[in-house]
Amino acid sequence: MKLNPKEYARMVSRATPHSPVVRDCLWAFFVGGSICLLGEVLRQVFLIWYDASLAGTLTSIALIFLSAVCTALGWYQKLATRAGAGTLVPITGFANSVVSPAIEFKAEGWVTGVGAKIFGIAGPVIAYGTAASAVWGLLYWLLGKVG
Repeated sequence: MKLNPKEYARMVSRATPHSPVVRDCLWAFFVGGSICLLGEVLRQVFLIWYDASLAGTLTSIALIFLSAVCTALGWYQKLATRAGAGTLVPITGFANSVVSPAIEFKAEGWVTGVGAKIFGIAGPVIAYGTAASAVWGLLYWLLGKVG
């Protein structure tokens, strides 16, 4: 059977499940915003006892710890399934991307399992993030010399 492009496109649109884009975006927005709100609440609590620099560091540590615990308990994946990028963008998403492979490959041993696979997801983020920051830093420096 030979199909023309319009017929094929019609078949694809009928077979493709509907994606509720607006609902998905709202979930991502509110969940990501809630994670950031939690971070700000933690920061304000830490500011009661510590200076701003240490409070910010403790906030990051607390969010990473909470994300790791939620990942280990299986809660983070359930939330990420529903909220998508809302859980991936904050620092909690990075913590989840490190803890998930560690848990998954623990049965293969500490070296060949956890050690070899722990940065399978986060590794490219670190590598390309470092490269991008170097490029932007160089551009910033060059523009400072010119301007």
